[in-house]
Amino acid sequence: MLEAIVRSSVAQIGLLNAEIAGLEGQLAAALTTHPKGALLKTLPRVATVSLAALIAEIGPLLERCENPEQVAAMCGAAPVTKASGKSRNVGFRYTVNKPARVAITSFADNSRHRSAWAADSYRRARARGARHPHAIRILARGWVRVIWACWTTDTPYDPGRHRGEQRLLAA
Repeated sequence: MLEAIVRSSVAQIGLLNAEIAGLEGQLAAALTTHPKGALLKTLPRVATVSLAALIAEIGPLLERCENPEQVAAMCGAAPVTKASGKSRNVGFRYTVNKPARVAITSFADNSRHRSAWAADSYRRARARGARHPHAIRILARGWVRVIWACWTTDTPYDPGRHRGEQRLLAA
């Protein structure tokens, strides 16, 4: 009985893997025809699914916002400041486009494993006392600025032109 259950589970996993591979192939094909796909394909450690999520979730924000800070706020990569009288609190932004937050923070978390600038930005945030999710949002805010520059100038991401990467390489 146990052998039959295991055999059935293995067969189902095989079918799921084939379905996932097929969907990733369709995503890759769709991304090659998207006008902004090539711009962001060179981002560090951006996989097909991550690239599709960035274009689908962050792309519309990039199109309708006037600057990268608005995009960062809308996708939850920027904190919210509440001020009243003499008090001022800076905190987590709850009211955001949650799928966009997931897309940018997932990418930011992955990028720190391949980009020296991203790893350094994350490390400095942690050294200042930020917990992991907060440090990732800080990094995501930086990536929003980079993605904004690529998107609005129709220039593919090039680590050689990224000043943060260049400063680290020169040091």
